[in-house]
Amino acid sequence: MATFTMHAQQRDAEYAKEGNKVKVTFFHDNGAVAQTGTYTNGKLDGEWVMYDAMGAKQAMGRYANGVRQGKWFFWQQEGLKEVDYLNNQIAQVVKWNSSEAVVINK
Repeated sequence: MATFTMHAQQRDAEYAKEGNKVKVTFFHDNGAVAQTGTYTNGKLDGEWVMYDAMGAKQAMGRYANGVRQGKWFFWQQEGLKEVDYLNNQIAQVVKWNSSEAVVINK
């Protein structure tokens, strides 16, 4: 496994070759991890996780060949938002708070 660091647009990134994928980690200006995920053939592929500058998880989901797929989760102050993607389009949104879930169909 090879690892290297690249500086671009005031953000550092680390890349590591893992089989046919490239794992990448992007960092906030304060050094905290901003995003982690993998690329296959130059396209977003597999699980991606995004964090705020304090390290709290903001979003998590999967890409397949550069396209969002399946369930994505977005953490917000008012609760958790679950977004289902089908053919790279939002199919359903569920907003969770501490006491109930609300389903919003598109």
